[in-house]
Amino acid sequence: MIASLILPLLAQAAADTPPVPEWNCDDPQVQQEMNWCAGRDFAVVDERLNAQWKITSAVMKQRDTEWAELDSADKRPGYFPTLLEAQRAWLRYRDAHCRVDGYIARGGTLEPLLVSTCKARLTRMRTEELKALLEVEG
Repeated sequence: MIASLILPLLAQAAADTPPVPEWNCDDPQVQQEMNWCAGRDFAVVDERLNAQWKITSAVMKQRDTEWAELDSADKRPGYFPTLLEAQRAWLRYRDAHCRVDGYIARGGTLEPLLVSTCKARLTRMRTEELKALLEVEG
């Protein structure tokens, strides 16, 4: 029952226009408004992560090319395949960790807020980690 009420709000979270015109993410007043704003915040930071992923993965692919020219005897996975493996594991971790974080309010109207807030926080951190990989010389 609750899922049927919350899922449409989560789908709307990625949109720019709130489902209720009076909603204001600078000062949310009701739980549904808070949930929508948290979902929108997560969508924004997820877009930033995806943009950073494109930059970092391109650099890692370039490092693979350069490394192959320097040391063809090293048969370990390259920069990009290793980064991709780590990113896939990180996504599974983020989603599972934040699901557990939301279980504090399992089944309640607060659960989507907790999950979205957790995902946004971890996604911001991961974006910074991907940026930091660029500062390390390959």
